Amino acid sequence: MALPSQDSAKLVDAHLAEVYRYAFRLSGSPWDAEELTQQVFLIAHQNVDQLRHPDSARAWLFTILRHCFGRNQRRWEPQREADLGLELDRLAEETPDAESIDSESLQAALNKLSGEYRLVVLMYYFEQCSYREIAEKLDLPIGTVMSRLARGKSALRKLLADDLLAIAKVSH
Repeated sequence: MALPSQDSAKLVDAHLAEVYRYAFRLSGSPWDAEELTQQVFLIAHQNVDQLRHPDSARAWLFTILRHCFGRNQRRWEPQREADLGLELDRLAEETPDAESIDSESLQAALNKLSGEYRLVVLMYYFEQCSYREIAEKLDLPIGTVMSRLARGKSALRKLLADDLLAIAKVSH
């Protein structure tokens, strides 16, 4: 049997990049992503004996990451949608051309979403969780998950479309 420190080192080697990427998408900041990633692997190291199936390590680490992010979010003041300049009832339904969206634009748009929308959108697209899985993991009604995902996607569409329009105006 491997020592816990060896198991922890294997976890870091195998999952560091994807945990950091997810932390960056959640937090929107390299510094915060680094802090979250460190928290995740510290907690994982302290609790490595709880990981029964090595095949589920990624999901386990992502769960730890969501919990760390949630604890950090509660310390921050939430933003109201009115403060972001969003009118959820009047959001664009057209999706910007995916090929024209760069990583920085996507992250900037994600940063403007409230934490509750960002988390559900990232769980759906990044972790590829179903509505039911998101509802179970976040202990929310499935209708709330569906609503948050729909509003989050609509807000992203609007933010990305606005960004593409601004780029088009500058280039002409």
